[in-house]
Amino acid sequence: MTNSDNGPVDARTVASQLDATDGVILDMLEKDGRATLSHLSEATGLSVSAVQSRVQKLERRGLAVNAYIAVTPIDYSQEAEIPDKLKNIDGIMSCDSVAGSPSFMLTVRVESPSKLEELLNLIHRTVSVSTETTIVLQRYFAK
Repeated sequence: MTNSDNGPVDARTVASQLDATDGVILDMLEKDGRATLSHLSEATGLSVSAVQSRVQKLERRGLAVNAYIAVTPIDYSQEAEIPDKLKNIDGIMSCDSVAGSPSFMLTVRVESPSKLEELLNLIHRTVSVSTETTIVLQRYFAK
């Protein structure tokens, strides 16, 4: 995989995808846009200055792209291995086992549509699956 700006990209980091800590910060800010740095610090375990730095970086990146990815194994004999293989990939916020045609539903958050495409490519290189992606346009509420 390459990044047109900087040459080759390490596939495991998918060119600076959002990590779990960024996800916590974004979730809290989506629920309460006026959450204080102190509250964000407590929730993430980071110092106030580290949280402030992350919030500033998130603001510079712009809005994150949230999506759901339905994952269906191509070889069902390998189905049980899929969550463990996807567990540490940045951008994947959760993996749920679901009833119905797909076996798993991933909740993902990345910084742009092109990063979503990179994440999908990484998923396909990591596990033998078919995917169907639904992009979140707007969140009306979260509990």
